Amino acid sequence: MDRLDAMHMFVRVVETGSFTKVAQEFATTQPTVTKQVAAMEARLKVRLLNRNTRGVSLTEAGALYYEKCKIIVSDVAEAENVVKVRQTQVQGQLRIGSSVAFGRRVLIPLAMDFMKHNPQVQVDLSFEDRYTDLVANGIDVALRLGKLADSSLGARMLGVNPWVLVASNTYLRKHGTPRRPSDLKEHSTLIYSSVQGNDIWRLRNASGEPVSIPVTGRLRSNNLSALLAAARSHMGIAALPRYVAQDSLKDGRVVEVLKTCRLPEQEIHAVYPSPRLVPQKVQSFIAFLQGKFDDAWWEDLPRGG
Repeated sequence: MDRLDAMHMFVRVVETGSFTKVAQEFATTQPTVTKQVAAMEARLKVRLLNRNTRGVSLTEAGALYYEKCKIIVSDVAEAENVVKVRQTQVQGQLRIGSSVAFGRRVLIPLAMDFMKHNPQVQVDLSFEDRYTDLVANGIDVALRLGKLADSSLGARMLGVNPWVLVASNTYLRKHGTPRRPSDLKEHSTLIYSSVQGNDIWRLRNASGEPVSIPVTGRLRSNNLSALLAAARSHMGIAALPRYVAQDSLKDGRVVEVLKTCRLPEQEIHAVYPSPRLVPQKVQSFIAFLQGKFDDAWWEDLPRGG
């Protein structure tokens, strides 16, 4: 038994006047409590309690020691209570990570909505296109797209992120509209280097069969907004997450190409440093996100986010 537990027993013996009652409180035996107090006296080389048939009483040294122990035990109990309360309440700073495009377009409005419902939470948003170490960077929860590697992180799948092929009407009038995936070989494509770095686009055709199409293009970028801007400027066909292209599809700046084909969808996960003892603020944010990525979730995004 550690010194703090022994101090706590000593304080309770003084307050109850009974070794037996303290043994019951600590779910142990009366001889164990007596032994702990005796070991404390031996270590300090001073008698703390006078024992007789009527009970126990403090010595002068014991009275001084009791006052100090009482403060220590009380402070520890208060510290533990503060942590427990914070763990069970939605409050404090919540650091959320995401990729740049997803964060700007999707996460910001969600985080602001969460803050409206949880006024004691302060949110710190961190956007990086590379995967960051959650622990090293102090991230409480991150939204990540794609398959997760095996790790010790906690994770919750929230939904899927569909991709779509888009181009401007002006480009299609000049170069023709692809009718089948193999037609993409004859077009200028806008390549997202973070995902499509090998210049191979993988789709499923109208029959659901997987096809791999080698593509070429004059522009590649690791920035989705740059590729959307290029597509709107009639420079070629881009493969983009639907949430990135949604506004431009609505206003006709771009149109969907090869509607009967499907690009691979990305899984959307909330990940957090450990699956054990997850803080309430993280649990609440993940619960808030549940259902936000169902069906055509990208249609509910605020325009121009």
